[in-house]
Amino acid sequence: MHLTLKRETTRPPGVNSLQQQARFDDFTTEFNAERPHEALGMKRPADLYAPSSKPFSGLPDLAYPLHDRECLVTACGRICMHRKKINISTVLAGQKLGLKEVDDGIWLVSFMHYDLGYIDLEQKTLQPLDSPFGTRLSPMS
Repeated sequence: MHLTLKRETTRPPGVNSLQQQARFDDFTTEFNAERPHEALGMKRPADLYAPSSKPFSGLPDLAYPLHDRECLVTACGRICMHRKKINISTVLAGQKLGLKEVDDGIWLVSFMHYDLGYIDLEQKTLQPLDSPFGTRLSPMS
């Protein structure tokens, strides 16, 4: 699938990001609604898709009662502590994190019940822990 996606959407690439996005959108429509798949018994994914009957209500309100403070991640993926801007991740933009001082100037950063890493206020960086989600997830190569 990835080779097909690359071949059909990037050769030649769109002139600008809007044209490139249109190429991706056209590919998605064809791939899901028009093209039969051998792995699906020559059916189209759109033939088999059914929306979930469970409505998505979003994340619960996050509270960190065992942490020293809470911080909201900005749209650009940062938090501000003691007038210092620390990059976290745009993936967490708009989310509340729990912060707990574990040593002088060293803060543990948590999201929900996952510990993400440590902030060193001198370095102004987040040092991530190994994946809090375990080995079942592997990075895409």
